[in-house]
Amino acid sequence: MSSMQGKVVAIAVRTEKNGPMREIERADVALGGGIAGDLPVRAERGITLISREQWDDAMRELDADLPWHTRRANVLVEGLRLSDLVGLVVKLGEVELHIHGETKPCGLMDKLYDGLQTALKPDMRGGVHGQVIYAGSFAVGDSVTVVD
Repeated sequence: MSSMQGKVVAIAVRTEKNGPMREIERADVALGGGIAGDLPVRAERGITLISREQWDDAMRELDADLPWHTRRANVLVEGLRLSDLVGLVVKLGEVELHIHGETKPCGLMDKLYDGLQTALKPDMRGGVHGQVIYAGSFAVGDSVTVVD
């Protein structure tokens, strides 16, 4: 395994399109899908990750204190530069994800908080998305590691 390691800080699922997010402690994940209880997703966008450090940077820029899941990502991680993960496989608990790319912030972000879309654009602050290639479960507190 690589020296790149982080931690799962929080997990959330979408309750409805553009609706509120619901935080959960443990996620069950199916192959080619997303987290059980989340809205259906395309396989390549199975799970979305956002960095706590980068979210905090965006909040400082906006002088705001919004919940991390305002971004509508599934997993809040810490200790990793998400831009370094694109093209790699990461493991969260039992689950393995192939990170395909950046989750680009959309106009909904500015509807939720003025300026949020722009604040999330630099250095993949809006997060990354990955395809589930090994199903299982993961929980808050689990490590996030790069699989060689």
